Amino acid sequence: MDSKDKESKSYKTKQRETILKFLQENSNAHINADELAEHLKSNGNPVGKSTIYRYLDRLCTENVVRKFITPDGKGSCFQIIQNECHYHYHFKCLVCGKLFHIKCDSLDNVSMHIQSEHGFKIDLSQTIIYGYCAECSANT
Repeated sequence: MDSKDKESKSYKTKQRETILKFLQENSNAHINADELAEHLKSNGNPVGKSTIYRYLDRLCTENVVRKFITPDGKGSCFQIIQNECHYHYHFKCLVCGKLFHIKCDSLDNVSMHIQSEHGFKIDLSQTIIYGYCAECSANT
């Protein structure tokens, strides 16, 4: 078995299944490598962060996962790709970190305006509006 076959088989491990399941169960969140490492460790499958990043990069290449750069530009987080994410906006709370999938005709009108008046087509799968959710706003 050559090294390419070994690498291919190494990605069909329990860790792979655990990572995919965790991303699917947390599809409304942006997950970072630290959270994945902690989850794997707490489930008795400790994996190094470099291995996690390699696997996440592979999932990005395979269009299974989308990578986002954090607002401070110092890190990245990941989210499993869902087909419906191409058709709505995403709101992310700066306090609790929850990600909301928002379908809104008014925002769609903004997108159409930007395209028709400014010649710029928004990629909704990459669009995140940062702010404060109702729950966190009420607690401040």
